[in-house]
Amino acid sequence: MIRKMTENDRDLYVKMAEEFYSSDAVLHPIPREYFEKTADEALRSDEYAEIYLLEFEGKTAGYGLTARTFSQEAGGQVLWIEELYIREEFRSRGLGREFFSYVEENNRGRISRIRLEAEEENTRAVSLYERLGYKKLDYKQMIKDFTDAS
Repeated sequence: MIRKMTENDRDLYVKMAEEFYSSDAVLHPIPREYFEKTADEALRSDEYAEIYLLEFEGKTAGYGLTARTFSQEAGGQVLWIEELYIREEFRSRGLGREFFSYVEENNRGRISRIRLEAEEENTRAVSLYERLGYKKLDYKQMIKDFTDAS
């Protein structure tokens, strides 16, 4: 089952985000306050971010985080799969596929594209994304961080 996070789920989400950012699936850890800010935004509205909890047999198995942008290149709104984390003991049970199906179905007619990124070394995730029809983009991603943003 997939459902939107509620205020009662905040601590559980933060714990799982810490697990995710301690894994090999990400480049580096981030401060706990960033997880709190993300939870605040997702609970405020679904305008920019949404957090979903994935459940399996009554247990919390992971979470998905999506964010919205507008893209001229895509001709409309783009939904970013920012994160998909499934706890080790729940992997290979179809939860990733279920999450993508849920996201696509619940955004049909509202978005022009779904976009995501993955570490090249995360071959298990990349394989799933390719099986679901996602294609590699040949862009070099670049960022500029502003640490004083609130």
